[in-house]
Amino acid sequence: MLTVALSKGRICAAATPLLARAGIELDDDPADSRRLCIATSLPDVRILVLRAQDVPTFVEHGAADLGITGKDVLLEHQGVGLYEPLDLGIARCRLVLAEPAQAGPARSRPRVATKYVETTRRFFAGKGMQAEIIHLYGSMEIAPAVGLADCIVDLVDTGVTLAANGLTVCEEIAAISARLVVNKAAMKLSHGRVSALVERIARAAAENGGGCR
Repeated sequence: MLTVALSKGRICAAATPLLARAGIELDDDPADSRRLCIATSLPDVRILVLRAQDVPTFVEHGAADLGITGKDVLLEHQGVGLYEPLDLGIARCRLVLAEPAQAGPARSRPRVATKYVETTRRFFAGKGMQAEIIHLYGSMEIAPAVGLADCIVDLVDTGVTLAANGLTVCEEIAAISARLVVNKAAMKLSHGRVSALVERIARAAAENGGGCR
């Protein structure tokens, strides 16, 4: 049995039809079902529906053989037990640095609100800067307006929410999309079966305009 960990929410909604095109149809709709372990049309493949942040952990530690999650999660996780063979080309957005449109003089040590603590730290370190990072789990856009932070690092799709809160993108940190990841041990021990499943998903992704390796 091969186990695929799938991120809940936006990625799940985009990945489910992609998997169906690959001949992997879920027995239950994750949007309606409370089941976290779902059988598929392939008798040797099952799906675990997890929080996005948990997908790389399940895959790295072998609780799942493969996983589908966002590149933002993988950047933050920095797992060493994973292969990342495929960009699925779905759930696209950007990880950006944004600040108030009428920002004052830049601080030498800016205060940055984000849930991407490690990614943000590496980003500023790459600029030779230290940042005071304020870890939030949501509602990043309001942090500069109430004086909690000078700027934010967050995902942006259309930019409407940023604009509504008086923020503007000043730098793109990374292009984000859903990625397929594979446990390194599973690739070695079950190479034929895992590779066949990866190729099946890759063909479906290519039909959808994704599938970059």
